[in-house]
Amino acid sequence: MPEQTTSSIVIDATPAQVMAVILDFPAYPAWAQGMKSAEVTATDGEGRAERVHFELEATPIKDSYTLAYTYVGTDTLRWTLAEGKMLRAMEGSYDLAAGPSGTTVTYHLSVDVAIPMIGMLRRKAEKVIIDTALKGLKKRVESLG
Repeated sequence: MPEQTTSSIVIDATPAQVMAVILDFPAYPAWAQGMKSAEVTATDGEGRAERVHFELEATPIKDSYTLAYTYVGTDTLRWTLAEGKMLRAMEGSYDLAAGPSGTTVTYHLSVDVAIPMIGMLRRKAEKVIIDTALKGLKKRVESLG
């Protein structure tokens, strides 16, 4: 897997409030740009999402893929690609850290697509995905606050 792209944002909420929005996968189309649907297809023994199927339509990318999730404590969510059409591989995580002015959310992402793409362009695409996701997450969490 290629190197990961990473970015962070501070959200005016507790880590638990932020994680609650991250784990509400069916609500992703309401705040995640380009997300048409998100459906939990498998849960673990604690009822948490283990696999989620997504339908993405973010011009010029249209894809259908499933991510497998693992939980590290209460403040880290990691994922890997279980299956995809355009995506060959994907790894990422949300890491949450409480701070004096809210929760710092750090998003790590590495994507490999089936179509040839220069590394520099792939990293730029990852950066756009991360920045869009973090801004959408911040707006969603703070609007629920």
